[in-house]
Amino acid sequence: MSAAPQKVVLAYSGGLDTSIILKWLKSEYGCEVVTFTADLGQGEELEPARRKAEMMGAAEIVVEDLREPFVADYVFPMMRANALYEGLYLLGTSIARPLIAKRQIEIAHATGADAVAHGATGKGNDQVRFELGYYACDPSIQVIAPWREWDLNSREKLLAFAEANQIPIAKDKRGEAPFSVDANLLHTSAEGKVLEDPAEEAPEYVYSRSVAPEAAPDQPTYIEVAFERGDAVAIDGEALSPAALLTRLNELGGANGIGRLDLVENRFVGMKSRGIYETPGGTVLLAAHRGMEQITLDRGAAHLKDELMPRYAELIYNGLWFSPEREMLQAAIDHSQRFVTGTVRLKLYKGSVSIVGRRSPHSLYSQEHVTFEEDSVYDQRDAQGFIKLNALRLKLWNRQQQGG
Repeated sequence: MSAAPQKVVLAYSGGLDTSIILKWLKSEYGCEVVTFTADLGQGEELEPARRKAEMMGAAEIVVEDLREPFVADYVFPMMRANALYEGLYLLGTSIARPLIAKRQIEIAHATGADAVAHGATGKGNDQVRFELGYYACDPSIQVIAPWREWDLNSREKLLAFAEANQIPIAKDKRGEAPFSVDANLLHTSAEGKVLEDPAEEAPEYVYSRSVAPEAAPDQPTYIEVAFERGDAVAIDGEALSPAALLTRLNELGGANGIGRLDLVENRFVGMKSRGIYETPGGTVLLAAHRGMEQITLDRGAAHLKDELMPRYAELIYNGLWFSPEREMLQAAIDHSQRFVTGTVRLKLYKGSVSIVGRRSPHSLYSQEHVTFEEDSVYDQRDAQGFIKLNALRLKLWNRQQQGG
């Protein structure tokens, strides 16, 4: 059995649950607690979290703006792979966890902490993602998961603990929360409570980042996204940092009702769950990236990437960002992006994003070869032998079926 921790780094949002965890850690273990709050673009003011941590008696408080490394070092590498979990989910929650876990371990080393803690429940994927990240970065770290340890297993018990320990409770937190929300610069997700029945349409008030497609403008919005080596670098000719670029795409996509997803997914822990996701900028970026690859990737490379993508996406979903197999796949994916440079023109209209143009200095598209007009580079008679060779095995197989 592990010795009681002396100092714990807690992933701290400033909300009711992590505030209760902060107090519980101090009372349960008699340890010091260092809070770590990361700004990943969730759109919330983080100073209240700092003040609340001070009031709750945190030994040290770390608040960091990680929007740029989040997009540059996690979202963009994933976008190079066109990663979609189960063909639909852009992995907005999943891709944030390895960065938080890595920084928690780094802060633990810097502050002399011997343990880390998170607020993920024992039913979800996030406990796996956080803890696999912790152990990958520091195999000897002690991990505390309060939701798997304490007996505060109801809303009433949590509120009673909060009141007994003078933890402020916002008025909107006293009742049963209508659904649970996670947000960062890539997406917003909502699940639970009013959303638990997958047969019922999600109410409009669940959506916070996009207008309803039918309420979007009646005129389309056209934009151009420029890429260098697989990463988006500019919108409409304006160079932008990774976080600024994704922020702009979120605004453009959200205003046009783009990026909504109602998904029943297979959690890593074994159950199915229903989530409502909004990923406006990511949806536009994925379409743009695929449009860029259409004219710059060789057929074999493009098809192999599409074969590797589900495995890559599953690794991220399951919390294995720091695994050797993800790094191996990333190396292959990044190699494929050497010539994915150019500009894609997109049409955004009432929930849809369409590619309407693409150009690249490294384009493999040859109008000279593909034209329906007369050309001097392609001999159509060559196709006869090509077809005969490919048909040979089918002829032999047919003879076998006929008993010949």
